[in-house]
Amino acid sequence: MEWSWERIPAEYLVTDVFVCRQGKVGKRKGFLHVKRGRVEGLGVGAPTLEGVPVLDGGGLVLAPGFVDLHVHFREPGGEEKETVASGSRAAAAGGFTSVVTMPNTDPAIDNAGMVRYLIQRGNEAGLVRVFPTGAVSPGRRGEGMCEFGAMVEAGAVGFTDDGSPVRDGSLMSGALKYAGHLGVPVITHAEDTTITGGGCMHAGYWSARLGLAGMPRAGEDAAVFRDIELARAAGGHLHVAHVSTKGAVEIIRRAKAEGVRVTAEATPHHFSLDHARCRDFSPLFKMSPPLREPDDVNAVAEGLADGTIDCIATDHAPHTATEKEYQFDQAPFGVVGLETAFAVGVTYLVRTGVLDLGGLVACLAERPARVLNLPAGGLDEGGEADFVLLDPEQEWTVQAADLRSRSRNSAYLGETLRGRVKATFLRGRLTWRDRLGVQE
Repeated sequence: MEWSWERIPAEYLVTDVFVCRQGKVGKRKGFLHVKRGRVEGLGVGAPTLEGVPVLDGGGLVLAPGFVDLHVHFREPGGEEKETVASGSRAAAAGGFTSVVTMPNTDPAIDNAGMVRYLIQRGNEAGLVRVFPTGAVSPGRRGEGMCEFGAMVEAGAVGFTDDGSPVRDGSLMSGALKYAGHLGVPVITHAEDTTITGGGCMHAGYWSARLGLAGMPRAGEDAAVFRDIELARAAGGHLHVAHVSTKGAVEIIRRAKAEGVRVTAEATPHHFSLDHARCRDFSPLFKMSPPLREPDDVNAVAEGLADGTIDCIATDHAPHTATEKEYQFDQAPFGVVGLETAFAVGVTYLVRTGVLDLGGLVACLAERPARVLNLPAGGLDEGGEADFVLLDPEQEWTVQAADLRSRSRNSAYLGETLRGRVKATFLRGRLTWRDRLGVQE
């Protein structure tokens, strides 16, 4: 039976694919059987089912839909940068079927009603599963604690004041205890602003040469150490966002060996780029934490390889073109990353031998889902059919006009990467099809 991209049937087979699950890519071609949005079957070969349409995968890799634990969709309050709908489009184009949103919106996501609002907006867009986090403190002001219980009941999967650290140690300790009782983590933006305050890039050779205020590694290392010790005492689950220093990697590695319940994520830009990219004063390379030194970049990559860092998360942070045209020290921190994450992983981790393709997919799918215990990231029989088709060999050049995000502040504009998401499916329904270079 003929396959139609425009009208996906309720039941179908995807054949002629190399299935990637649990960190392994199959050596023989296999199939996926989807029925009413769920995985009906998965295996090697190409079964024939009478009357069931077949999509020829053309030798692509079929993998679980990716899970991003750290995105900023800016809604409410920053819709000129990104909305839940536009962010969902960017996520689908990057192979993501589930995203965890940060609460630093205006107003902040600091109550149950706001959590329900974001989930509703995600359902209306219908392209990815949206899992909100709630703020630790009302308005993210660092004073007092939000009502965690009501927010978890509404659907919050964790708590963070991301964009800002929780400066008050007593508040952080209380948050870890409260969230721990509810079975969710506290996500830390690990930065001691008494050390980094006023800085706009990594403190090192290039900040000195460019005459820009630097942000020392110690600001991150000290904050990671403090929060791990608080988690050790509280018994809660601490998740460290956007790890960027070799010191933080080692602190997390030791804490895990000692039995502290700590998990961590790394962004594509922190395992691929270093502070030399700032040498031309381009705000496209301004992010928080900042791009560090080559030793830090290598340590982050090694942390992903040995499991010290659990997963890859994009920290997708959209800004308008006008904002990113300010002088470097005045421009906002942050870059978009949903649409380039897989390709950056292939180019800088797989092609360099740090991870194999199965390991990269695990860092983007199964491992992040496991960190927050999300119902996503797998291809289990009977489960939701969230999957992607990948071409790990296709080269493409990142162009602003091709991005689906409302913002274009990518650190990879003009760079040729390898690895392309060809199609994304949520509950068996097509949410993205790559038409780059396709004549329609």
